[in-house]
Parts: sequence; structure tokens; C-alpha cells
Amino acid sequence: MRDHIVAVDIGTTSARAGVFDRKGILLARAKHPIRMFRPKENHAEHDSEDIWAAACHAVKSAMSEADLKASQIAAIGFDATCSLVMRDRDGHPLSVSTTGADNQDTIVWHDHRAIGEADDLSASGHRVLDFSGGSLSPEMEMPKLKWLKENLPGSWENSGFIFDLADFLTWKATGSPARSRCTVTAKWNYLAHETPGWKADYLQLAGLGDLLEKAGLPNDTAAVGSSLGNLSENAATDLGLDTGVKVAPGLIDAYAGAFGALAGPASRSMLETSVALIGGTSSCIVAFAKDPKSGRSLWGPYYEAVLPQHWLVEGGQSAAGALLDHVVRMHTAGGEPTAELHGKIIERIAHLRAEAGGNLAPNLHILPDFHGNRSPLADPHARGVVSGMTLDTSFDGLCRFYWRCCVSIALGIRHILDAMSGFGYRFEALHVTGGHVNNPLLIELYADVTGCRVEVPQTSDAVLLGTAMTAAVAGGLHSSLFAAADAMQASEKARLPDPARKAAYDVDYRRFLTMIRHREELRAIA
Repeated sequence: MRDHIVAVDIGTTSARAGVFDRKGILLARAKHPIRMFRPKENHAEHDSEDIWAAACHAVKSAMSEADLKASQIAAIGFDATCSLVMRDRDGHPLSVSTTGADNQDTIVWHDHRAIGEADDLSASGHRVLDFSGGSLSPEMEMPKLKWLKENLPGSWENSGFIFDLADFLTWKATGSPARSRCTVTAKWNYLAHETPGWKADYLQLAGLGDLLEKAGLPNDTAAVGSSLGNLSENAATDLGLDTGVKVAPGLIDAYAGAFGALAGPASRSMLETSVALIGGTSSCIVAFAKDPKSGRSLWGPYYEAVLPQHWLVEGGQSAAGALLDHVVRMHTAGGEPTAELHGKIIERIAHLRAEAGGNLAPNLHILPDFHGNRSPLADPHARGVVSGMTLDTSFDGLCRFYWRCCVSIALGIRHILDAMSGFGYRFEALHVTGGHVNNPLLIELYADVTGCRVEVPQTSDAVLLGTAMTAAVAGGLHSSLFAAADAMQASEKARLPDPARKAAYDVDYRRFLTMIRHREELRAIA
């Protein structure tokens, strides 16, 4: 009986697979690394065949651990970072790299090579920008596509398919060139609430009048939770499954996490008073609403990017976990930022805070925009700021710096939530998922700095769960996305803000906003 689901998540450095039952219980999970190439500053590239091989390895390992047969799997779903894959007319890899290496056919999501193109498109004033926060980030696909056409004309000339990474995976799985409504609405300036969704005048303005042909883009999109068909024979062999398995349209990884984290509120009609924080290398804030609420610097609103008849809006930080890793790596008392070293630092911070009465490094202040500000400033040119550095090179000095970086990340989340409130969003609870749930400092700060009740879903992987929910609908195990949310949701553990700490963090926030103003003053000096 086909009553189980496989979910695959492609992150920045690894592929993960999970096997779930129809109630949302994770039976097994496996992980396999993927390679990244950094040929020059602001360039980051993957090999899509390496990604597919890693996904297949993870699926086989998870299936073996779950001790299930292929005939027990109803459907498979994929989520991925918003990386960009380029293929020729026969489906073979095309280089996206200045090195010319054919296997480097994928621009990683956080690659910022197209920052100039993003600036140009943002300055166009075209109305599609009303549905991307009034500007474009170099992390979105249109700037990257414009860069590819202008800088790698040979690859562009030979192109026959260009995919968001999640759509590439479903293409590999089925042979279907269908595109998910989630990916193209959120990252390609496709307007899912209008017909036609592709705006020809915008593509011409961007210098991409031939995009639909070169990327092999269909006019329509596949709704999340629908089925793209069954696994092909080759894909079934690669994955260790069979051709009876349905394939769901792909998801942006953060949106899969948002759906997994917000499944409870979605099933209890509390969706519009809840927001998801998906914390990892970067951080994403995701909210759903029945009506479009536009806001500058917020990505969206995107119609039906996940849920039917709902709009999705996203804010975020381009560097969160990546900032903490960077601090550990660059400090003389640090080293390779392993989970063990992070844990050692966090444990020491607890002792130092106890000794200092909680007031640890009060004169050290940080703006966390080391990789630009995604929200609420929509400024990829912004850079991090540190005020109050000393000559301390000790391990305790690293711990103090790490602590204040954590505070700055939480202050940045508060800044995003304040902006969203100004655009009409109202939140009572912050549902946190992703790698940050393993950092007790961040969980504490998200509650105390924002003043929100923090809910942590009691599942080991809300991103995989969200993808599994969509696959369960595609496989016929549940009748709708809302039914899947109701049946498969995880219980949650709440953390309330500590009112005794509010005044101190309010002062930190005022300093945070002042530092932003001072940064702009410095940039304005000719």
C-alpha cells in the first residue's frame, strides 16, 4: 500500500532526504554533501549533476533506514534553494562560470555577481516590482539571467532550459519541463494572479525578450500540491524507487519550512496572526495573508506561492548563521565553525552572562549586514558595522563578540517585523524552524528582543515536513494542503518573552537604528 512520502531538501552545502508516514511522522532521514565552487569574489557555483547524485544517495539511505519498499511510497517532493541551473537544448549542462567549466552549471542562491543588474532592474520602475517589494535582489533570478546573457553569450546562445533548482529536480525526476508556481512567482517576476503571467514588456526592458525560448518556460505554472506525473524509469532507478511514485511541484526551501512551521495555525485559521522564521545560513521571515499587502523591501506579495488563494510575503537576512560561522572562523581564538565549537562558545557565554548579571559586552554594538541587507532596507550594498572592538583576542573575547552578533541578528529580525507591521501585518507568534532551533541563544533572543511568543515545532525538520505535506497531496494521501496541514502538523513548544529584559533590548534597538543612520551618513560623505 502506497501510504508513505519521500521529501528531499537541497540546501547550500548538502542534500537531505526524509521518509514520512501520512501522519507526518519522520521515520528516517539522511544527508549527503554537495560541492561548491568559488571561482572569484561574489561568485558561487554548483554542479547540478552532483546535486542530483547527492539527492539520490540521500533518498536511498533514508529508505534503507526506514526499511520500506519502493511500492510503499506514494509520492516524492523536492524543495531547494533558489539557485539557477542552465542546460542546453538536449538537456546537457551549460557553464554559468567565468572559468568555462561545463559542470559548473548552477549559480548558487547567495551569489551576488548580478548586483549591478539588480540595481538596473530596480531602477526601471516597472509594475512587476510592486510584487517584489519595489526592487530586486541579486539573489533573485532575473538579475542573474541578465548577467548570464550579457557576460556568457555562448552559454546563452546554446541554452534550451534554465531552471530554478527545485524545478530542475522535478525535471530530472519526470522529464517534464513544468515549472512550479512557487518558484517562478517568487523568483522570476511571474505574476500568478494575472493572465498572462509573463510580462513581455518587462522581459524586453530587461533585455530578456528571448527568455521564454532560451529557458524553455511554459506559459502556465503547476500549483503546489498538484502532481507532475510519475517518476521516469531512469529517475526511479537513480532514486531507488519505482515508477508508481507521483512527483509534486517543487518548492523554495524557505517556503517549505514556512508551511511546515505554520501547519498548526493554517489548520486552526490562525494563519494571519502567525509568522515563520526559517533560520539557517540566512534567515527568512514568511507570512501568509488572504489579501495582498505590498511593502517596500519585502519580497512579494506572491499569489499562491504555496497555499491556494493566499498571498505570501518574505523578509530576511542574507547572513545569519553564516555570520556566526564567519565570526568563529575569523577570530584568533576561533577555528573551523563546527557544531562542537559553536556549542562550546554558547556554553561559555552562559557562564559569562551569569557572572555579568546578564549584561555581557554592553558597549559592543553590531550591524549584521556583512552580506548586504535584504530586509527591510533592500540594500545589497550595505555592509556590517562593529562599534566597541578592543584588543581582546581571548576565547572569552570571542564569546562576547559572538553573543553580540546573536543580539544583532535578533535586532535585525525585530527591524523586519516592525516594517511588516507598518504594511498591515499583525503577529502574535513567531514560529521558528531551521538550524537556529539548535542555538538556545537565538531562541531566547527572538522572544525577548521581538516581544513575540516563540513557537518551536516539535519536529526534527520542518522544511522536510512542509515538502512532505505537499507530496502527500500530490500522492492522494490528503485531499488538500490544508487537510495535509491538519493531519501532519507537529506539536509546538512555546517560549514567552522575559519582560525583565525588555528595557535593555529596547535600548539596544535604538542604538541599532542609530547605527543604521550613521552608516548612511558615512556613505553620503563624498
